[in-house]
Amino acid sequence: MTCQPAAPIVEGLDLRLDVSEGGLVASAVLIAKVVNEDGSVSISISTSPGTSWLDELALVTAAREIVKPDFSHSCEDD
Repeated sequence: MTCQPAAPIVEGLDLRLDVSEGGLVASAVLIAKVVNEDGSVSISISTSPGTSWLDELALVTAAREIVKPDFSHSCEDD
């Protein structure tokens, strides 16, 4: 496996961020599902330069809270 610049890959996936006018992205964590030539699947993670391990952990934890399903809702609640 070789390290490749993430920018062209991310650009090809047409990802967008909701950043307000004048907002500054201070750090980023990129997590990607990679399908290898042999069909195996792996996960790759990369952080922007200057991102501490604590910032990385905080961003991943916050993202998990945003995307995890809300299992508290059931049909009985309707």
